[in-house]
Amino acid sequence: MTRRELDAIDREILYELQRDARRTSSRDVADALDISASTVRNRIDRLEQMGVIRGYHVDIDYELAGYPLYTKIICTAPIDDRDRLAARATEVDGVTAVREIMTGERNVYVNAIGENHDDLNRIGRRLSDLGLTVVDEQIIRDEYVCPYRGFHEDGDEESGDE
Repeated sequence: MTRRELDAIDREILYELQRDARRTSSRDVADALDISASTVRNRIDRLEQMGVIRGYHVDIDYELAGYPLYTKIICTAPIDDRDRLAARATEVDGVTAVREIMTGERNVYVNAIGENHDDLNRIGRRLSDLGLTVVDEQIIRDEYVCPYRGFHEDGDEESGDE
């Protein structure tokens, strides 16, 4: 799938869903784009089937949920095993996200939560047991997620770029 296969309507739908998928109805998107709600639903179904939309995720304040420690664990994996080890890392209790990095020695980033330092130590040991080398750990204060403005027709104007 290339960007050219997504037209302006597809990109606007993606933008609106990224802003707040839970509170955005097909009717809301349809009204904003001056198209029918059924067209929006059909487009969303197609984007899901194509794998462009892979899921809908909740943004959690882990501290308020009882997990005051939120950390990024930076690991190194052998290139040939990177994808397998990254997938296995998602099975470790306390891990909330894993990213494979295409370049550099630090090529697997693991986000994890815990109630205390013992939890984070256990997660680090478990990642090491899988075959990842933990090279750094960073406590995250907060994380902000925003929609990709490139999907929005007026994205350049909103970002201040001219």
